[in-house]
Amino acid sequence: MLFNYKILILDDDTLVTSSLKSLLILEGFNDVALFNDPFKALEYLKSNKRDVIISDFMMNDLNGIEFLSEAKKIYPNASMILLTGYADKENAIKAINEVGIYKYIEKPWDNDQLIINIKNAFERSQLINTLESKNIELEKYSNHLEDLVNEKTANIIEMNQKLSAIINNCADGIVIFDSSYKPILINPAAENMFGVSESYIKNKSVSELFSNNSLDWNSIFENNEEKFLRDITIKNVVNGNLISVEISCATIPPSAENESPTFVFVIRDVNIQKNMERMRDDFIATLTHDLRTPSLAAIQTLEYFLNGSLGKLNDKQTLLLSTMKKSSEDMLGLINTLLEVYKYESGKLKLVKTKFNFRDLIEECVNQIMPLCEAKNQTISKNYADIDSKLIFADRNELRRVIINLLGNAVKYTQNDGHIDINAKIEDNDLRVSIKDNGAGIFKKDIPKLFKRFSQGTQDKRSISTGLGLYLSKQIIDAHGGKIWLESDKGKGSEFFFLLLNSAFDFEKDIVWKS
Repeated sequence: MLFNYKILILDDDTLVTSSLKSLLILEGFNDVALFNDPFKALEYLKSNKRDVIISDFMMNDLNGIEFLSEAKKIYPNASMILLTGYADKENAIKAINEVGIYKYIEKPWDNDQLIINIKNAFERSQLINTLESKNIELEKYSNHLEDLVNEKTANIIEMNQKLSAIINNCADGIVIFDSSYKPILINPAAENMFGVSESYIKNKSVSELFSNNSLDWNSIFENNEEKFLRDITIKNVVNGNLISVEISCATIPPSAENESPTFVFVIRDVNIQKNMERMRDDFIATLTHDLRTPSLAAIQTLEYFLNGSLGKLNDKQTLLLSTMKKSSEDMLGLINTLLEVYKYESGKLKLVKTKFNFRDLIEECVNQIMPLCEAKNQTISKNYADIDSKLIFADRNELRRVIINLLGNAVKYTQNDGHIDINAKIEDNDLRVSIKDNGAGIFKKDIPKLFKRFSQGTQDKRSISTGLGLYLSKQIIDAHGGKIWLESDKGKGSEFFFLLLNSAFDFEKDIVWKS
């Protein structure tokens, strides 16, 4: 069966666009425009109408939300679909509320569900176009309103039937609550999640249907703002399984003054995504762990050559083997970082806290990084007289990892003859540390990306690093109950801060600092 849908697909990965086109052609969609460049896609839209526009979220030149915002200016009635990863779904929810994107679909997607969503998106576009045309007709024939009542009523019924079809075929569960927090509408997907019929669910309160001990459901209903709820579980009555879900909540305003508002919950089962992420992380952890042994063996073998244990080397041999050893050590560092990230995310890494002098830790880190500074003729200023003889209670090795990473980044992204300042002081019984450079700086809109996993570089330059250093640093500071942030502007250098709060330290009740 052929569908007369006009579709545009944008993804900077040509493999993704070609595979999507093949899938859609097999399903009977014969009018599909593919683009890997967002600007070319926008130029195309100026002269070519599209019913459904699909865009990837993470792209180099223009992200998916920015592209769909521009596309909506050209075709406000087109249904916009955003392809996004699990880690970016909060941005996708925000885009739905602020930009008016129809739906987001997480990668990796299910092909059948993707086709259903595209069909639903087309139906939505058609409904919007129908509503607009009918509104025009209503204005045109306002003098003959009585004659048109029956016709318009029929149209509304037809549109309601279509909307009901979309709700009933939606893959996510949908539950609508009345003002007393009782369910009044449940779609089939929600029935399947609970394992019971609509009549059974309607007899339950919201707190009986969803489990989260820390959530105040009254506040959810009292505030009319849209909300996104995580860490919610529901119990399937048939098999007893607990299902992890995420819920998007919104208020439906009353249609008349004497009516009360209703509340819609869109419920997404995230068990499959979490299981897939867990399998992926376990695979990475196993792989990296198994790679450590051969990497260590290679480094040790090269060290035997370089220290003369296996005979004297000439200058060229020494240079080549030193390069190999350095590369092997870099690879081992990456392996160790991946393992640390996995341990933090899986909750398997526990902080080993001891009392130690924080000033000594900074000196040790500065001494370690100094050869890199001297190679670029850079200078480092230290200012921590306020903590000269102070002891803190924390994980020394993990904080050392944070400081080395921040200092290393400052050296790396600061030009030759540059300058780096490291400061530490006590503010309101909290430890505040900053590392400032006079390097190239970072665009303000790129700052939120830097602490995300695998974030690489900024919009003007792509880094060759893994993008794990700052992400791991944030995990470590978060685990200590602190916070880490960045202040920077392009061309004005960068300053990284981290704060270890009073509540993060627990030796000697009510006394954090000891001389």
